[in-house]
Amino acid sequence: MLDLLKKTLSQVEADYADIRYERMRTSSAEFIKDQLKGVDSVSTDGFVVRVHKDHGFASATVTREQDVPEALRLAAEGASVMSRSGKRVVLADVPATIDHVEPVLNGDPADIPLQDKLALAVKYSRLMLGMPEIATTNVNYSEVDREKFFVSTRGSAVRERIVTVAIGGEAVAERKGLLQNIRVAIGGADGFHKLLNRDDEFVKRGELAAGLLDAEPLKAGTYDVVLNPSMTGVFSHEAFGHFSEVDIIEDNTSMREKMALGACLGSESVNITADSTMPGQVGFYRYDDEGVPVRRVQLMSRGVLTGRLHSLRTAGAFGEPVTGHAVAEDYRYEPIVRMGTIFFEPGKLGFKELLAQLGDGLYLCDAKGGQTAGENFTFGAQYGFLVRNGETGPMIRDINIMGNLFSTLKSIEAAADDFHLGERGGCGKGQINIKSGHGGSSILVRGMVVGGV
Repeated sequence: MLDLLKKTLSQVEADYADIRYERMRTSSAEFIKDQLKGVDSVSTDGFVVRVHKDHGFASATVTREQDVPEALRLAAEGASVMSRSGKRVVLADVPATIDHVEPVLNGDPADIPLQDKLALAVKYSRLMLGMPEIATTNVNYSEVDREKFFVSTRGSAVRERIVTVAIGGEAVAERKGLLQNIRVAIGGADGFHKLLNRDDEFVKRGELAAGLLDAEPLKAGTYDVVLNPSMTGVFSHEAFGHFSEVDIIEDNTSMREKMALGACLGSESVNITADSTMPGQVGFYRYDDEGVPVRRVQLMSRGVLTGRLHSLRTAGAFGEPVTGHAVAEDYRYEPIVRMGTIFFEPGKLGFKELLAQLGDGLYLCDAKGGQTAGENFTFGAQYGFLVRNGETGPMIRDINIMGNLFSTLKSIEAAADDFHLGERGGCGKGQINIKSGHGGSSILVRGMVVGGV
């Protein structure tokens, strides 16, 4: 396939052009309680072409091989039209890369019978259903097997297969009309083995759901809080991380000024990194959808903004190095700047030491949705605990945290030495990206506004 794409590309007259061909197979199944509600297995493929000509840049997508030359012609025509509009596009220069990457899998999902996958999902559902006060469960199995072939007129030729599997859902507890739910998710990018022998995780989540029936609703107020790695990860991704994606800030003058490299945005305890090079993690990949090797990027160091995430186009516009963070949902889309795995780096305190430093406050756990509006954010927590004199006490529920990104970064007092990354990712910025993973360490934040009852 790579040779065929190279031959097709050689006929293009342009400053730069590339072709990405993808084959993708997805499988999914959903169980309500232990009843199978649906199962899907879909195979698709297609081509994305991009042409840079006379400082214009355009793309086209097709599903048939014979239509690729015409797609390239249309993209070249679109680039010429764009160049006349006055918007000048500069693509960063990168060395040619030739590589073939196969994932290291402990149990290739493609070799596992569908019945075994369904049996595992229903087993985990029944584990939670067998617990007192668990009224229902919703458990789903998902698998994405994506193989990419990329060539460019700069001489790059990259083939990479990426496989992601997950089992996730929720357990719902009920008592006298009171309903409480807890989410669960396991998975990764290193094989089907990541889903095996995980009974304890589902039992734990079922117990948490039942425990929420006895939890007290939190009274709204301003609290000192410790956020666990799931909460920290969502804050890093949603509140901060998207402003590290340069296409978000490039036309926002105010935010571009605030997010200037070298700006001191947070306390010395704030160290945030984007790193999709860690094998096995949900955000893992070697090359982005522009054929650029992904690299670890230190976004913040001791509260100072030290890096950001780029595509070829945004790196060219900002005069900064490319980072390998141009990712597309699939063959239907051209790549945009996307986070892979982003996390808050661990500090030096043990978790108990962090709670001791907190003193009195809240320990909030496991993100549960939320939203951002510019610099401001609101995120839910699935559960939490009151903390008195550094010791966790009664369980609490009905929790939302809210605040301003920049004031919150300044209010982060310390980070623990614990470190955990979520096993199931996802982000909906323009396109769905299941390779967006997040997590990190527990952090202590002073004076956070927490909504409750």
